[in-house]
Amino acid sequence: MTKHEPVLLREVLQMLSIRENGTYLDATAGGGGHSDAILSRLSDNGRLICTDRDETAVDTLTERFSDPRIIVRQARFSDLVETVKELGFESVDGVLFDLGVSMFQLKVLERGFSFESDERLDMRMDRRQLFTAWDIVNTYSEKEIANIIYEFSDERLSRRIARAIVTERKKRTIDTCRELADIIVKAYGKRGRIHPATRTFQALRIAVNDELNELRQGLKNAFKLMHSRGKVCVISYHSKEDRIVKHYLRDKAKSKECELITKKPVVPEREEINDNPAARSAKLRGAVKV
Repeated sequence: MTKHEPVLLREVLQMLSIRENGTYLDATAGGGGHSDAILSRLSDNGRLICTDRDETAVDTLTERFSDPRIIVRQARFSDLVETVKELGFESVDGVLFDLGVSMFQLKVLERGFSFESDERLDMRMDRRQLFTAWDIVNTYSEKEIANIIYEFSDERLSRRIARAIVTERKKRTIDTCRELADIIVKAYGKRGRIHPATRTFQALRIAVNDELNELRQGLKNAFKLMHSRGKVCVISYHSKEDRIVKHYLRDKAKSKECELITKKPVVPEREEINDNPAARSAKLRGAVKV
């Protein structure tokens, strides 16, 4: 697996303020970077629950950690309460969400996330799921595709791209990531600072995995699981995610159910961005349950 560089690690640990005998949930454990740091601050009586919706991440975490203080399970955000309760825990001291796609999912081209891939359009984080990006691209109406692209990425050429997709698929199915990327590049007609397919691929990934609804449910479940003074930390990477987190925590604070740790998001320092360019769009927000 591609080495996982945990984003905003120092800031996350400071925000969680780990209790050595506490129980913590890393709900997006991925490559285990944040998990490893949390574990290093726990005593023999502390516990860390690591969940991820990607079975490959779960397998890797299971291989990486043989520590009896850590428990690894495959779970979506919407399954967190059930998963944690089944493990015998009534509450946790803190929950971490590190959102978005992992570098492993992008770099392993067979997963069908990358516009550089010649593999079949896929983009499923949980491969038990049947629905893929191929289904959206090849069966949804032009209007539905345009709406997905615009809603989940603010792509200003969403209608043009959707029209190009539907026109092309009348000739043949659009099967691979690169085939779709080439159609988008032609629709754009020019190359800018970022690849023309970047926003469309982001939008398809979010739609395939129902990421924004899962995030909303995950935040609700975090508050159900945390006991009083428990802390939730969320790292987001684009405006749609950050807006959901900001409004959810703000509403909880207004109803006196939490206290905001961050009124404005914490962002990486220049040094971290230089070392890990993937961190450049990260925003960290946190709150303490009352």
